[in-house]
Amino acid sequence: MWLINEKGAKEFSGGKQDWTGAARIAKKCLNFRVDVEEEMIADDTISCYNCRFRRWTMRSFECCSSKRR
Repeated sequence: MWLINEKGAKEFSGGKQDWTGAARIAKKCLNFRVDVEEEMIADDTISCYNCRFRRWTMRSFECCSSKRR
């Protein structure tokens, strides 16, 4: 479900509309942290689309959880 983009970052291969895939991945992710309410877009609270470590790209989003300190 991930690919390495041109910047070398981990980017979600499901794009911006794979609601089921993003929720499935987030439920298994040990680094998932829910974002602030105004940034949440998915109905499922536990979804990569609602993660504090998600950064939007043109096609999808990057997972920045491994970059946190």
